[in-house]
Amino acid sequence: MQDIPPEQSLIEYPSEFPIKVMGIMQDAFAQTILELVQQHDASFHAGKMDMRPSSKGNYLSLTVTITAVNRDQLDALYRELSAHPMVKMVL
Repeated sequence: MQDIPPEQSLIEYPSEFPIKVMGIMQDAFAQTILELVQQHDASFHAGKMDMRPSSKGNYLSLTVTITAVNRDQLDALYRELSAHPMVKMVL
């Protein structure tokens, strides 16, 4: 991935940064994502997570709003979320 100089970044750090995570509806999905996100943002808690089931109830969409402190943190979180077997998509 190409490094973007801080002065050219569209994101000012620190900032509140929403990430949408989608997966198949299952009991442990939200708790698993909560714990994973907390590894990258110690201030993250369940109150910063919005949950929305799909219309047929087969999928669950989570919007997690983290406190982004730098690009490396965001990249690491996206990589870990995308690689998780419970996660179908990360936006």
